[in-house]
Amino acid sequence: MDKVKVLVVDDESRMRKLVNDFLSKNNYEVIEAADGEEAIDVFYNNKDISLVILDVMMPKLDGWEVCKQIRKDSKVPIIMLTAKSEERDELQGFECGADEYISKPFSPKILTARVDALVRRAYNFDVAECIDVGGILIDKTAHIVKIDNEEIELSYKEFELLTYFVENKGIALSREKILNNVWNYDYFGDARTIDTHVKKLRKKMGQKGDYIKTIWGMGYKFEF
Repeated sequence: MDKVKVLVVDDESRMRKLVNDFLSKNNYEVIEAADGEEAIDVFYNNKDISLVILDVMMPKLDGWEVCKQIRKDSKVPIIMLTAKSEERDELQGFECGADEYISKPFSPKILTARVDALVRRAYNFDVAECIDVGGILIDKTAHIVKIDNEEIELSYKEFELLTYFVENKGIALSREKILNNVWNYDYFGDARTIDTHVKKLRKKMGQKGDYIKTIWGMGYKFEF
């Protein structure tokens, strides 16, 4: 399953980076454009763009005009960003065909939540339920794991363990913390249970099993 591709259009590079960082962490693929004309070129050269985040005040072509041009050919969800907060600007955005309207400054977490909601509504697909990292695809809804597009068979706990590792990639995790989060707080079993599960999980993952690093005397860390 491919990642949902989002086009972020803003003439401020810092703003594009901020949005890119947050969306990328939430499993979106982000491509960028720095002005209205570039936005049009990028949009029509990438037929699989699923959502557009569009700043209003930009050189060459403003956001209103870009929105109008995209709407001539596509129903892709569009979120408009603006420093203005006047009602007539918001109304103009909706008249151009925008789906959402967010005034700057805004919380990146709120923007990400709006993107999630629009994607669910438009495509009946929940990005948060799919994780795709380093050739490993985890579908949390279907309880399926694919490695390089090949499905692998995991037990329930192996699936939960891998999901926990991936969702906390780059973070050193103690055995106690893993027990608390994967086996729940009321689990009082031997921590060596984790080592046994990790050994089996690594074997089933093949070469990708090397992503689960051992931190001697502490626990594990997922990184690639």
